[in-house]
Amino acid sequence: MKKRILCFGDSLTWGDDPAMVGHRLDDRWPVTLQKVLGTDYVVIEEGQCGRNIATDDPAEGEKNGLKYILPCLESHSPLDLVIIMLGTNDCKRKFGYSGQDIAWEMERLLQKILTHKHFQALDRYGVLLMAPPPINEGIHGSWLGDVFEFEVGQKKTLELAKWYRQLAEQYGCAFLDAADYAQASALDGIHMDNDNQIKLGEAVAAKVRELLK
Repeated sequence: MKKRILCFGDSLTWGDDPAMVGHRLDDRWPVTLQKVLGTDYVVIEEGQCGRNIATDDPAEGEKNGLKYILPCLESHSPLDLVIIMLGTNDCKRKFGYSGQDIAWEMERLLQKILTHKHFQALDRYGVLLMAPPPINEGIHGSWLGDVFEFEVGQKKTLELAKWYRQLAEQYGCAFLDAADYAQASALDGIHMDNDNQIKLGEAVAAKVRELLK
């Protein structure tokens, strides 16, 4: 039976092109993940631009990952692995969160996933928590700069790996820091270009093989 992997994230998973607003890259990391793993795996893309971890966005609408995760898990079941990479959008100026606040949001999301895993999925699937690549200096020349409050947003994203690693250890999840393998483009300071999407996909594939032996 093919192993099924759910990739739940935001525009970094959807594949937003840093060179062209609203354009979707072909070489998204989940696409690379599928190519590297081959036909014995089914990789399910669930990236949504602007998705937050557990916060409603009055300006952008239905972006709350906590509200969508349960129907998402149920509609794509059975699953063997759930990969979560969220947190960048929660660093926006309008939410006013600290890095620790965002980690608390992620903790709520993990609790909901793990409750479903245990009681509905009978512990069938594993969970891989990924810290997104942090915002870089390219944010200064980007239309997204003011949205993320420049250095303030950058500082928050740099803190996420530390908090997420702690959460993964606390809740028995696997962890991967995307910054070890890929970085945001200097064009907008947030989104990955094709090359970095591919690098991340290859790194995730190696991690998946380790987890789904």
